[in-house]
Amino acid sequence: LCVWGTPDLSYRELKDLKKTNVLHIDVRERWEVDRHGAIPASVNIPLGELVEALQMDPVDFKEQYKHKMPSKSDPVVFSCLAGTRSKQALCVATSLGFS
Repeated sequence: LCVWGTPDLSYRELKDLKKTNVLHIDVRERWEVDRHGAIPASVNIPLGELVEALQMDPVDFKEQYKHKMPSKSDPVVFSCLAGTRSKQALCVATSLGFS
């Protein structure tokens, strides 16, 4: 069960959070990132890969995504184009034990 009432972040709030140790995961498809551009300091993990990615061995995660794998208690922010996939990503992470 996932709570959909999780607050959305404004651009300014996200920018401020990125000054801390939050991991920003962009769940858009790679073609969307190629077409519309990458979000600075984010890791692109398409939604369809997220379940597998969040269960990877940390060494494999680092090799594939060029970023340290988050622990289940690390702060993570998900983003997409309109907010629907990022909310699905939140549900996926929560179901895998991320807090």
